[in-house]
Amino acid sequence: MLNESLLEESLAVLGESLADRGMAFEIAAVGGGSLLLLGLISRPTADLDIVAFLEAGHYVKPAVLPAELADAVQATARVMGIREDWINVGPAALLDFGLPDGFAKRTVERRYGGLVVQLAGRRDQVFLKLFAAVDHGPSSKHFQDLVELSATSDELLDAARWTMTHDTSPGFRSELINALAGLGVEDADRYL
Repeated sequence: MLNESLLEESLAVLGESLADRGMAFEIAAVGGGSLLLLGLISRPTADLDIVAFLEAGHYVKPAVLPAELADAVQATARVMGIREDWINVGPAALLDFGLPDGFAKRTVERRYGGLVVQLAGRRDQVFLKLFAAVDHGPSSKHFQDLVELSATSDELLDAARWTMTHDTSPGFRSELINALAGLGVEDADRYL
């Protein structure tokens, strides 16, 4: 598992390795790893999730890590003694339906040599974590992250409206209302 210090150090090693190879990548990251880097949660995480690559100022959905980046990520894993998939494109499907409006304006940039990481801002993390919490349930890390983020009722309702653009099924809506109730938002169905 990666704590904040180990994740920062691993990114620094990766960025230096990329720079030494004459390569540069810019990524947008979400999830537990980015929350940890922002100091918004304290729990360790398994990885850093890439939602997009930035190319000419535009978000591009990654199917897989480019070979050069994958090689550098794996080499860094061996040096740091961490799992080889410590950086992955697991949540990239979120781009299919779109990120929350204004996502790019709220990112926090971190530079590590040949690697630039745009960390999703707190508000966007609330949106993305609510979507994941509905899918994974109230005992999930995503639900606990929302509790630690101290998301307000207004933030959660805004997030709920966004999640419903990604899953329009009645079953999802029902689970969403249950999740919101578990987070202290009563009568959410009146607002959705």
